[in-house]
Amino acid sequence: MIEVRPSEPSDADRLLQIWRSAVDSSHDFLTRSDRDEIHPQVADYVATAPLLVAVKDGEPVAFMGVTGQHIDSLFVDPAAHGSGVGRLLTETVGTPATVDVNEQNQRAVSFYRYLGFEVTGRSQTDDQGRPYSLLHMRRD
Repeated sequence: MIEVRPSEPSDADRLLQIWRSAVDSSHDFLTRSDRDEIHPQVADYVATAPLLVAVKDGEPVAFMGVTGQHIDSLFVDPAAHGSGVGRLLTETVGTPATVDVNEQNQRAVSFYRYLGFEVTGRSQTDDQGRPYSLLHMRRD
């Protein structure tokens, strides 16, 4: 059974591990220098932001950040892919819901489409101006 709960300060190291594993498995388009630059930002984010954490057998397996009904981040440990944890987290947002997804991350794009999200727009760069296009998606 999977439990969803608010993040706790003691989760930070495990959530950073989840982020690393998820990025290693799905973000091969990131350059090493971009990943190194992003790493401390994510370390601070998982330590300080209010996140939802999916826990299975007492161990965090995924996390999601949300602002209103916008999914800011969703990272699932690759060992938990296909278990329904990503769907469970996104369902907590309700509808309508929005998310921005790296266009190069086709696995994530397919996941959100499977959940009923549709592309509503596109940006040439990510939020930090890096050359990684974003798809803006919405589920009604």
